[in-house]
Amino acid sequence: MTMKKRPYSEEELADTRVSLPLEAFKAALPYLVALLLIAILGYWLIDPAPPKKIVISISKEDGNYQAYAHLYRELLGQEGIELEIRESEGPLSSLGELRDAGTGVDMAFVPGGVAASEPTVGLVSLGSLYYEPLWIFSREQRRIELVSALKGKRIAVGRTGSGTNILSQKILHAAGVNAHNSTFYEIGEDDAKEALRHNVADVIFLSGVPTSPLIEEVAALPGVALLDLNEAEAYSRQFNFLHHLVLPQGALSLESNIPPRKADLLAPTVTLVARESMHPALVYLVLKVLTRVHGGAGMLQKDHDFPSDKDTDFEMSSQAAHFYESGPPFLDRYLPFWAATFVSRVLIIILPLLALAIPLSRIAPAAYSWLVKSRIHRLYGELRFLEMQLRDAQQPPELATFRKELDAIENKVNHLRLPVAFSSHLYELRSHIELVRSKLSRA
Repeated sequence: MTMKKRPYSEEELADTRVSLPLEAFKAALPYLVALLLIAILGYWLIDPAPPKKIVISISKEDGNYQAYAHLYRELLGQEGIELEIRESEGPLSSLGELRDAGTGVDMAFVPGGVAASEPTVGLVSLGSLYYEPLWIFSREQRRIELVSALKGKRIAVGRTGSGTNILSQKILHAAGVNAHNSTFYEIGEDDAKEALRHNVADVIFLSGVPTSPLIEEVAALPGVALLDLNEAEAYSRQFNFLHHLVLPQGALSLESNIPPRKADLLAPTVTLVARESMHPALVYLVLKVLTRVHGGAGMLQKDHDFPSDKDTDFEMSSQAAHFYESGPPFLDRYLPFWAATFVSRVLIIILPLLALAIPLSRIAPAAYSWLVKSRIHRLYGELRFLEMQLRDAQQPPELATFRKELDAIENKVNHLRLPVAFSSHLYELRSHIELVRSKLSRA
């Protein structure tokens, strides 16, 4: 019996076609989602966002540290970074807090020579900031030019644990002056000033920049003279953290001509020390701030002398070494901190994604083709199963049942939505359905 072939309606023909871009998007969607997830995870894990807060530890009795830390806080605040200032008993205490990750301290001011006997693992230098001379004032009538001449004197060597105390005792010990042949007063700098004023101490050691009010006040005291160290160069050779500086005549006061003659001084540099794990983006931001604050000329330094890599107590941070050699990173020169950070993080993610996207771009078309053809192959399987049933039937087949199953398969084909590029497979499937239908007609 011959069956008349039913013509396909326009609606059925339209159902066989679907937008190729839409199907392509569906096929590529898993890979796009995978790339997006990798990008998000990489953005937060591979290069985490820098913290919004930095903690710095400073000696509570040092006015210079206080002033600079507050200036840093103002400049960092303009970039959206909060600087918390914590006061400590001295640079050794600040170093201890910096080494202890539980304190949350990220940076500290440390004078040169203070950390010579301290462990520095995990700590790095962000650069030397300025010279902090060691000032030796005396009430002696005769001029003193050698540290060894201070034997037998009453000497204020700075508060215990302070940078002044550590450095002054290094210098005195090298010259043979100690607590056995002299009298040491381990008192704060304000107390040392009063001790010298009231003739309780013969000599006092102070630390500070030339513009420090305390240094200017002590230098102006009647009968007080600044020691001119003829052996300053020898000390700088023996202690590589010390620098031999020359203070010009009248540098502290032109009106009063203080000092009345040039003076040789010894000065360590003050270093900003940071935890090695500090986020690189924050390191570069801090370095930019240091350049703004310390990059100018001063009484004892030329323009652009600081910040620098003069420090020898700590290993230089890799970011700082690059900064002092080549300047800030390219993005940091032209973009605000938040924008430069965002772009640099995105670039870190994009490059691996590109390497991942290339092989995925080859896999996606094959997966797309398999996804579309699998619909046709599934219907081919049903048609093949029906044909095998018809062939292997032991008794005359129930033609009505087979025709009903074949019509069901044909109905699925008519409602199968495929891209135009795969239409040939659809027409082949229809022709094979008609072939099976013809076999039913002859059965």
